[in-house]
Amino acid sequence: MSIARLDNEVFFKKAFTDPVVFRAFVRDIVGIDVNPAIIETEKAFQPKAGNVAFKYDIFAEDTQKRVIIEIQKVDYDYNFDRFLHYHLQAITEQQRRAEDYSIERTVYTIVVITAPYKLDKQTGEVLRDDVLISRLNPRNLRGVERDLFGHTLIYLNPNYADSTTPANYRDWLTLIWESIHNADNPQVNLMNEGIRRATELVQWDNLTPEEWEASKVEAGRRKVLVLKYEEGVEEGAARKARQAAQNLLRLGKLTVAEIAELLEISTEIVEEIRAEMNT
Repeated sequence: MSIARLDNEVFFKKAFTDPVVFRAFVRDIVGIDVNPAIIETEKAFQPKAGNVAFKYDIFAEDTQKRVIIEIQKVDYDYNFDRFLHYHLQAITEQQRRAEDYSIERTVYTIVVITAPYKLDKQTGEVLRDDVLISRLNPRNLRGVERDLFGHTLIYLNPNYADSTTPANYRDWLTLIWESIHNADNPQVNLMNEGIRRATELVQWDNLTPEEWEASKVEAGRRKVLVLKYEEGVEEGAARKARQAAQNLLRLGKLTVAEIAELLEISTEIVEEIRAEMNT
């Protein structure tokens, strides 16, 4: 059995917008049974809430259960602040139609990140978590959580799943990981109805020529965006290194060689920066 890569947006949406897969995924990850009337892609609120326009990769509402489910698939360019905005927008959007401050539907946002986590900008911590869960419920001074809101933001990252990952999460993380790294012989839990259905949908033999064409366009687009993103990161890192070198040179406490080693740049670059400062 060969399957398509689920880090490609075309195949990811094909699998996770299927009602059987969607319901099974939500049941395993969130712990609730849902039956949405429609599962949308590229959902956007009109008019937009706030100054930032968002589009949700996959969006569904179950009016009977009064829940909203959002699924975002991201790879190279992710930002935790952005995901928080997505999550909060689906909450605040409900205020547009509300007569008071009540929020009728509980919002669950599931973010699937297919790339390893980056260094946390604020704490400097290297994140290596398979599952991260954030809730808005307050806690009292004794640490007891009060279930006032229920809104939940969940991050999934298949790069860090292991034997200690609970099975309900591990099944889906393994599916995504195997589709990327072992697509020709994926080792997944076919006893899980949702996993079995997802693998059927993205098997090579079940993909249409139109889906393959769209996936190639998506892969090409992503390569361009990744290249631009990496170039931007490298350019930003170079600017920061030069600024740091200038600051250290002004302090005058380190040699050129020590600054170069500390900032992981060449001594020639440090000498060049010092010459520029002296002109």
